[in-house]
Amino acid sequence: MRRRAAALLVLAAFPLLLNTGQAQAAGYRYWSFWERDGGQWTYAGQGPSTLRPSDGDVQGFRFAVSEDSGDATRPRGTADFTAICAKTPARDGRKRVALVIDFGTPADAPSGETPPATRTACAVTAPDATTAEALAAVAKPLRYNTNALLCAIAGYPRTGCGEAVSTERNPSDTGKADTGERSDAGPSVGLLAGLAAVAALGAAAVWQARRRRRD
Repeated sequence: MRRRAAALLVLAAFPLLLNTGQAQAAGYRYWSFWERDGGQWTYAGQGPSTLRPSDGDVQGFRFAVSEDSGDATRPRGTADFTAICAKTPARDGRKRVALVIDFGTPADAPSGETPPATRTACAVTAPDATTAEALAAVAKPLRYNTNALLCAIAGYPRTGCGEAVSTERNPSDTGKADTGERSDAGPSVGLLAGLAAVAALGAAAVWQARRRRRD
């Protein structure tokens, strides 16, 4: 009976271990916002509704599953301002903003949806327009949630907004941002901590059972 109780105590720790692993796996499906600087994409420091780009800027949006901004996936393609706005001449009192809109891969798409092909557009706006206003000029309909989070561009996706999903990704997608060393090989810190907790509980249970037998 005591051995059975010890075994049950060890098993009781496994839900804690499983929950730890699940917490490490949580990610979110959303549109990330980027700026191109010197030929490289950098994660935007402001949201599209507050950032006011200058004439000649290149900005991008990428739909993907990411854990956070450090794990976010860059827009694909190498088109620059000259290529995107080649057919849009400059106008007095207006500014041109080059936009790259990457709808992501099928692996990142919500169930039942197929991502459109990546597109570029040259938005012509008032000099004080925000990126959100530039985007609305070339990629309607846009959809936002009650917290002003951008949920859909050109109607994609049809539903959902920043929902939590599994972070299992398509290995062929190599557009992740470089934010320092990151390894997916081997167990996570959370998993190792969970294993240690299970081992400690198991040892304590065995010790208690042996002590009771001696008593």
